[in-house]
Parts: sequence; C-alpha cells; structure tokens
Amino acid sequence: MLTVYAYQKCSTCRDALKWLRDRGIPHEVKAIRETPPTVAELESVLSGTGGDIRKLFNTSGVDYRELGMKDKLPTMDQAAALELLSSNGNLVKRPFVTGDGKTLVGFKESDWAAALG
Repeated sequence: MLTVYAYQKCSTCRDALKWLRDRGIPHEVKAIRETPPTVAELESVLSGTGGDIRKLFNTSGVDYRELGMKDKLPTMDQAAALELLSSNGNLVKRPFVTGDGKTLVGFKESDWAAALG
C-alpha cells in the first residue's frame, strides 16, 4: 500500500489525494508535519531523483527560507540533509509518496499516471 505524506492545508496535496481516490488506488495518509518520512524512506525516494537531495526539499516553504537552506544545502552532506528532513516535515516537498516499490515527490499528474497507472 502507498503511504502519502501530506499537509491538510496544501492544495497540491488535496489534488493528489483526490487523484488517488478517483482512481481507486489504495493509500494511507500521514500528516507530514507531525510524522515526517524516515531517513530510510527519504533515501529510497532520493534514489529516484538521481541523487539530487534538493528535489526532496520544499524550497518554497517558510522553514526553508528561515533556516537559510538555499545557502546551506549546497555544502551540507547528504546524511545531515536527510536527518534534517526526517526531523522537520515542513522542509519535505509534498506530497511525498512511498510504497509498493513506488516513490514520488510533488504532484505532477503525468508522472503519477506513469508511475501508478
């Protein structure tokens, strides 16, 4: 079963969850702010991004800006970046999906259709 980490007030997350429901794709939803993805889940999704850690970050988020991540991320090692993401769900790009051998970050309908049918 897919696990979808989402934020209730995020319109993109709501669109993604509606897309899943409309297609009858079973999934469970976890509140990304209260229960961020684990380091292991982040690592599994990272491999699908070509190893670009920046793609896992919510670069338009308040926490990203307040923590100065634009300047810190280029010199941060991967382990530290993954630990930071796993401890602060506001930093994770959403929706964040893992399970059934699938991994997705963000919601682009064409990508979801290709990955999930």
